[in-house]
Amino acid sequence: MTDKISGALEKKAQNASEKLAKAKSSIQTVILGQDNVVDLSIAAILSGGHALLVGVPGLAKTLLVETLGTVLGLDNNRVQFTPDLMPSDIIGSEVLEEGAKGKRTFRFIEGPVFTQLLMADEINRASPRTQSALLQAMQEKTVTVAGQHYALPKPFHVLATQNPIEQEGTYPLPEAQLDRFLMQIDVGFPNLDTEKQILIATTGSTEAKASKILSPKALIDMQKLVRELPIGEGVVDAILSLVRNARPDQSALDDIKEQVAWGPGPRAGQSLMLASRARALMDGRLSPSIDDVLALAGPILQHRMALTFSARADGVTLEKTIDRLKESIA
Repeated sequence: MTDKISGALEKKAQNASEKLAKAKSSIQTVILGQDNVVDLSIAAILSGGHALLVGVPGLAKTLLVETLGTVLGLDNNRVQFTPDLMPSDIIGSEVLEEGAKGKRTFRFIEGPVFTQLLMADEINRASPRTQSALLQAMQEKTVTVAGQHYALPKPFHVLATQNPIEQEGTYPLPEAQLDRFLMQIDVGFPNLDTEKQILIATTGSTEAKASKILSPKALIDMQKLVRELPIGEGVVDAILSLVRNARPDQSALDDIKEQVAWGPGPRAGQSLMLASRARALMDGRLSPSIDDVLALAGPILQHRMALTFSARADGVTLEKTIDRLKESIA
C-alpha cells in the first residue's frame, strides 16, 4: 500500500513539476533576467502564502505580478497605495439603498480585495491604518464589515510591492503585517547584458506576452500536493535550529545574542517548511533538502528580524547575520 501511495505521489509531483516548468518559461518570456525573483514568487504562491517584493521603481515588479496572474489563470486586481487611501477602498463598504416601497437596506459593495491575486502596489505609501486593513484578509482569508464576515475567493494571494524605506513618502510596515508575508523578495537591478536585452525587447513594435498555463483548481491541487510531500527529520531539525538560533533569547550563538534585537516567530519555521517543499516540487524532487532551507533562509527571515542599534552602528547587516545562521546548519 505504501509503495502505491508513494508511486501515486511521485506521479502527481512529476506532472506538477512539468506544468510549473512551463509556467516559469511563460513568465520568463516577459520578465527578463529575474529568474530568482520568479522562482521565489512561484514558491510563495505554491506555499499558499503572500510575498513582499522590495525594490526601487522601474524594476518590473508590477509587470511580474500581472504576468503571474495571467500564467496561473487567476483573477487579479491592483490597488495603488497612496497616503489618502482608506481601508474601505480595499475591503469594500456598505451603502444605504432605498427600495421601491421606501424601505431602506444596507448593501455591501465588495472592494478590490475580493479577487484571487491582489497586487498591493507600493504598499508602504499608504498610512499604517490602511496597511493594517489587509491583516485579516491575508491571515484569515475573510473580511469583516459592520459585523458581517465575507469569505474571499480561493485561492487568495497578496503580492505587494514596496519601495525601499529610505525613499520619501514611505511608512514602514508594522511587524505584525510583515510577518503575514511568507517571504520578502528583493528585486535588484539587471546586469548589463540583461538590461540591453530589456531595452531592445520593450521599445520595439511588438511586445512579448505570457500565456495561461494553469487554472485556479490546478493551483489549489498543487498547493495541497506541496503539503503532502515528505520531509526528512534532518531537514526539520535544520529549520528548527535556524529559526531558534535567530532569536536572541534562545540562540546558541553568542554573536546573534548580541546583534539581534528580536527574531522570527514560529510562522517563520512554518514558512520554511512549506517553501522548501515548494522549491523541491519546482525542481522535480519529491522531498526537500537542507540546500532548499539555505536558499530560502534569507527571503523568509530578513523581514522577521531586527538588529540592535549597536550592531547597526558597527556595520552589521541582516544579510551577514543570516549568513552566520546558515553557517550553523550547513
